[in-house]
Amino acid sequence: MQGCGGEGTGAFDRIKDVIRHVWGWDSLLSMQREGIEAALAGRDSLLVLPTGGGKSLCYQVPPLVAGGLAVVVSPLIALMRDQVDGLQQVGVAAACLHGDMDKGDQHDVIASAERGDLRLLYVTPERLLMPGFLYTLEQVDPRWIAIDEAHCISQWGHDFRPEYRRLAEVRLRIPNASMHACTATATTRVRSDILTQLGLSDPLVLVGDIDRPNLTYRVTPRTEAKRQVVEALSRNRGQAAIVYCATRKQTETMARSLKSAGLSAAAYHAGLDQSTRGRVQDDFAAERIDIVAATVAFGMGIDRSDVRCIVHASMPDSLERYQQETGRAGRDGLPAECVLLFSGGDAARWRMLHERPEDETLLPFRGEMLEAMQSYCATAQCRRAMLGRHFGQPRDASGCGACDVCLGEVRVIEDGTTIARKILSAVARTGQRYGAGYIVDVLRGTGMDQVMRRRHDELSVFKLLPHLSKGELTDLVWQLVHLELLRRSAGEYPVLHLTETGVELMRGHAEVTLIAPPKRPVRGAAGEKASWEGVDRDLFEHLRQLRRTLATERGVPAYVVFGDASLRDMAARRPDSAEAMLEIKGVGDRKLAEYGEAFLAAIAAWNPS
Repeated sequence: MQGCGGEGTGAFDRIKDVIRHVWGWDSLLSMQREGIEAALAGRDSLLVLPTGGGKSLCYQVPPLVAGGLAVVVSPLIALMRDQVDGLQQVGVAAACLHGDMDKGDQHDVIASAERGDLRLLYVTPERLLMPGFLYTLEQVDPRWIAIDEAHCISQWGHDFRPEYRRLAEVRLRIPNASMHACTATATTRVRSDILTQLGLSDPLVLVGDIDRPNLTYRVTPRTEAKRQVVEALSRNRGQAAIVYCATRKQTETMARSLKSAGLSAAAYHAGLDQSTRGRVQDDFAAERIDIVAATVAFGMGIDRSDVRCIVHASMPDSLERYQQETGRAGRDGLPAECVLLFSGGDAARWRMLHERPEDETLLPFRGEMLEAMQSYCATAQCRRAMLGRHFGQPRDASGCGACDVCLGEVRVIEDGTTIARKILSAVARTGQRYGAGYIVDVLRGTGMDQVMRRRHDELSVFKLLPHLSKGELTDLVWQLVHLELLRRSAGEYPVLHLTETGVELMRGHAEVTLIAPPKRPVRGAAGEKASWEGVDRDLFEHLRQLRRTLATERGVPAYVVFGDASLRDMAARRPDSAEAMLEIKGVGDRKLAEYGEAFLAAIAAWNPS
């Protein structure tokens, strides 16, 4: 599709025409119009919009309205492939260029760009910075350079990549192109760093509300990780989910546990060979498996919009990373759940990993990020309010209705201060010479050989908390570490020490709030039941199966055919003509021509009996 640029109502009418006929949408989301119009006017921009907030349209629409080429810098090959598949499905001339392609295919893509046949070309930063490729781009003279996942530019971000730091060089070689940095997660400091490093000229800066109203946040102490993960996933059985694990070994152990519980799951991590990783991604995209147990290596490389559950089996090292990873849930706008299991041991592990950074000046900053993450886990406050404050968007904390705190699921231990004093006393009376496991044994009256050998069974703190399980008491010890009442030493055999604040509490000069795992069952994502109102769920599942079949035949991910939001709309409204099908969310001209007949026939023939 081509048109011409321009200002005012006429240009906006062309924008609306493109999104209606190409993507099947009737309106733009907040800030999309400003972002698109800035690009059409040739103005640089920084777009910080939440996942699902429509950043990609801000650089995908302009070349369809005004002609010309947009070059999109993307960090992962798998992500580029997904985005190009989706664009091609709606009739957009898009391609990607990367080292995994054979020379002939690479030549064909470059030739298409040189002829002016492409509207969007996706490349990795490494490819973009190759001198030969930059020379080619100089000849093609693209009108837009879009940088996706732009937080990777900043050393203050959670996913810094040195090659992103060099992208300012592109402006020197292609001065006529406007530059657009896009990310879902950026604090004030990261935004400032992006603007400085890229040298954006009079940029339009758009910062959207980070809040995702369709997400329900839950945070709970980790006592029995496998059981807790299975419970969360069982609330979303048959739906897409990602379980983030701390190590490669844990992903494999978790995947085996999930499969033994009757769930469809596979492991994914960077240590697997490329063919295995590719197969897992393809199976997840094609809905042949529902769940991936993964390290952080997974997620950015998948563009699936219908992920209904994200589980963190351990605490991430920053709220920035947490926000990025939970953002992969519910990108279609439908309700989804985000569950985080935490232990103080997670923070200790992260501190050890952060001890030797490439840049020593980052140590205090990494510590600040970790402390903010710990506070989020160990504090019984509205999760949305805490996230908003961290990202510079304060909000009313009176009750969001979609997090465990505001839903009344968080149990505060009534005698938490008393229990905390007993734990602190056990650390003090054993000489501050032992680790968490031994302190738990003393308080529960277990591990008698070691305890008796040291005559700690004669202490007043011996067997003070026998009613608590090992997992529950271990978690409470770690909560005291989170709350900086206890400090854990470094080294191979870390021991617990009281902090000054801990001493004050132990002596009765302060109080503390401790959190217990929820006893009553939780119900999944808030609003999930309402989101199904009027939808024939059996017909929806029938249409999902048709989607899988068509996707397999065409060799594309299932969500590229239609998203869940479109299928739910079909199952509720039951369109009976091409005109009625065009009224369905996400059905544009190309998808109507490609898939409309098959889905209309399936709906017409549907007979649940």
